[in-house]
Formats: sequence, C-alpha cells, structure tokens
Amino acid sequence: MKAARAAALLAAVAAASCGAPLMKLPAGPGEPASDGAAALARAVATCTTVSTISAEVAVSGSVGGGRVRGRLLAGLAAPDSLYMEAPAPFGAPAFVLGASGGDATLVLPRDRRVLEHGRPEDVLAAMTGVPLTPAELRTTLTGCADEAAGDGGARALGADWRVLDGEPVRYLRRERSTAPWRLVSVVRSGADGWRADYAGFVSDLPRSIRLVSNTPRRFDLRLELSQVDLNAALEPSTFRVKIPAGLEPITLGELRASGPLAP
Repeated sequence: MKAARAAALLAAVAAASCGAPLMKLPAGPGEPASDGAAALARAVATCTTVSTISAEVAVSGSVGGGRVRGRLLAGLAAPDSLYMEAPAPFGAPAFVLGASGGDATLVLPRDRRVLEHGRPEDVLAAMTGVPLTPAELRTTLTGCADEAAGDGGARALGADWRVLDGEPVRYLRRERSTAPWRLVSVVRSGADGWRADYAGFVSDLPRSIRLVSNTPRRFDLRLELSQVDLNAALEPSTFRVKIPAGLEPITLGELRASGPLAP
C-alpha cells in the first residue's frame, strides 16, 4: 500500500490545512478559586450523560506534515466500542474500522488488506497520528473530562476563566457572569501529549474540535461534527467488521510505515 493511497484513510489529500492560530489561553498564576470543581461539574454535566454518539465528522488539517481533508462516519458506545468508516463518493470506502473490548479490526477494501486483533489505540495512531482509545475518542468528541482527574487545584484568571491544574490541565470559560461555564481546552503534557480546543457549542456539547500534538508536525486536525445522534441504541454487531474473502493481512508496522505519518 503506497503512502499516497494510505493518506486516503482520511480521504483525499487537500490543499488547505487548519492554519488558524490556536485559541489564546490565559497565562499567569491567577488566584486560588474555590468554585473550580463546581464550574467543571456544570461544564461536563451534559456530556457525562452521553453513552453513545453517532456523527458525521468533517476532518481537515495535517498529519505528519501532509495536509488532509475528508469525511468520516463514526459511532462510539461506552465503555470502549468504536465504528469508523471513510466513505467514498463512488465505490468501496477507504477503510472500515471496528473495535470493542480492546480488540480492533481494520479493513482496507481498496487495497484488499485486513488487520485483525490490533489494539484500537495503536491502529488509530498508525492511521491518524492521534493516540486515542475508543473511550478517549468518545469523551474527546463530546468535549468531556473526568471530574476526578487532576488534583492540582483551581485558579481564577479574571472573572470568566478557571484553570484546573493537574494532568491534564483543563480550561473553563464563560462569556459573561450569567453564562454557563464551558470546557474550552484540555492540555495533556509530554512528547506524546496533545491539546484539544472546543467551540461551536450546541445544547452544551461542542461541534468544533481542534486537536494539536505537542510534537511539531505530528498532527493538527480540525473536526467538525454534524448529524449528531446521542444515546441511540447501537447493537454490538455495529462494531464487528465483516471481512470479505480474499483479503491479505497487513501488520501494524506496515500500516504505520505506509500511512500519513510516513516520511
């Protein structure tokens, strides 16, 4: 599978990337904030009720320095189930990925290849550069965060920003004193860490997500969600990929070497 074909895993290579600057986050020590935990609880009150999500995801940006643009169909269910497909205007999809219980199957119909029994986060990282488990992808798409994560305390930076320190660092913002708090950014540390910025909130859930790796050029992606369906019943069969006859196996190493991160 050539690198140009592998780039189609996120659809066609395009001429545009995210380009826009990241959200400007407040800096400085701030003041201790006694209302940080309550603000976070309010910000994630809706997303913590989401057990399943289905959506169409428009993807643009760059992976490994190569620009990408495409469309994905995604379905995720708690605790760790994932279905993802990159449809094509004509013919077979670029890929179909199903995962549940820590076991993933990836079918590449156009290349007549299949990867079975991979770790979902390893397969996603090889394809997209983004090292997420299905559970992490679900909470990332819903703009959620574990209320118990991190124990570094909360800081107020002005009246309308709260920063919850720890791992990850979480940034809360409100438009005015009477507006609800929103979780607008999550920053994970380390070379394998990344940052997620959230915008375009509809019914307390984001529709626009920016994912940027801490490692330069690894990935900088904008995800725009539409056709969102929450808490609909998704049968277990949704996450089991049918493998057509006659497919040749592909290893995770081959997928990684020929994917969008290939030099």
